Amino acid sequence: MPGVTLTDHLFSVPLDHDRPDGEHIEIYAREVVATGRERERLPWLLFLQGGPGMLPPRPVGRDSWLDRALDDYRVLLLDQRGTGRSSPITRQTLPARGEPATQADHLTHFRADAIVRDAELVRRELTDEPWSVLGQSFGGMCTVTYLSFAPEGVREAIITGGLPGLRVTADEVYRAAYPRVHRKNTAYYRRYPQDAASVRRIAAHLIERPAPMPDGSLLTVEAFQSLGLMLGMSDGADVLHYLLEDTWAGAELSDSFLARAAAFLSYAQLPLNPLMHELSYAQRGTGATNWAAQRVRGEFPQFDARMALAGDDPMLFTGEMTYRFHFDQPCLAPLREPAEVLFAREDWPDLYDPQRLAANDVPVAAAVYLDDMYVDATHSLQTAETIRGLRLWATNEYEHDGHRASGGRVLDRLLRMLHGQV
Repeated sequence: MPGVTLTDHLFSVPLDHDRPDGEHIEIYAREVVATGRERERLPWLLFLQGGPGMLPPRPVGRDSWLDRALDDYRVLLLDQRGTGRSSPITRQTLPARGEPATQADHLTHFRADAIVRDAELVRRELTDEPWSVLGQSFGGMCTVTYLSFAPEGVREAIITGGLPGLRVTADEVYRAAYPRVHRKNTAYYRRYPQDAASVRRIAAHLIERPAPMPDGSLLTVEAFQSLGLMLGMSDGADVLHYLLEDTWAGAELSDSFLARAAAFLSYAQLPLNPLMHELSYAQRGTGATNWAAQRVRGEFPQFDARMALAGDDPMLFTGEMTYRFHFDQPCLAPLREPAEVLFAREDWPDLYDPQRLAANDVPVAAAVYLDDMYVDATHSLQTAETIRGLRLWATNEYEHDGHRASGGRVLDRLLRMLHGQV
């Protein structure tokens, strides 16, 4: 492709790393190197994507942050286990495992600790040296897991928008998240005040008559509120505003609007995300997550659309939360029962080792976005103080997708911080 050479890699890794002689799964990764530098001995940079359950970029050239990374590195874009071409978890593959309890047991092997152990096996097949790791969002959480349990594999670590609270429970995560989402709603309506009436009209209609979408699921008022997931991105408020154009066809919601809403709301391309998202906060002693986002929502009645419509308040959109109604989507409905088993599970291993992080000797630079809707900045700043030697850039210049939206400027600054140039 223009400016880059791509190489596919396939690896066989244990499903359960504690049972290396047991079942194996396939892991896929794409190597990206600048054209003309294929034979150079460049250091490796592993990219860990956000999510969980999302795919790393499918490059079409030296675009976005890759342009800066390829100046210095040979980049490896890892499809984390269960995603993309790495033994994907879907409505077709998971039920083939058997009963819901067996499916749930299978899914316990798809958290950050397993992803890190995959990465270490991959690294040892590609190089005999430690590599650099760039973690975005959930990928940053994986990077902190990496520093906790396999720091010998990491030459240097860069984290963008993904410093987790080390001992923060799922309930605490969402209890901090709802007020942040409320602030993003306030900013959205301040930017587009005319949308408040449009949103209330759509919500009132959906309360009376949920609308069928092209994928076969219903657009209920709660599903409509889930469009707020986009408000944490740099262009999210604008995208939501334009989504609300051309909404009506007479007294019905237009096919155009319903098709665009379905595209945003569907989990067909990332079914692992609603299964694993709140489990990213489950550790030893935290107990079952038990649909934490849904339970904690009851503490914030301002997100009740019916209550808002009964008064004069604008209807609030929600954010990055998993609710039971998400599993009404056809792509998720077969996964509902294993999800119930998973979210009731109480025995989870730790994902972080605060003592080892306090003794860390791997160079680390991290960007914390102070207005981040998805990751609580207070939790991130506390963790930044825990990781020995971490160089911190706390900024409100970017939203959660700053690594991408900045065109590589965020990555460049963090690299210069690592190398003592800032």
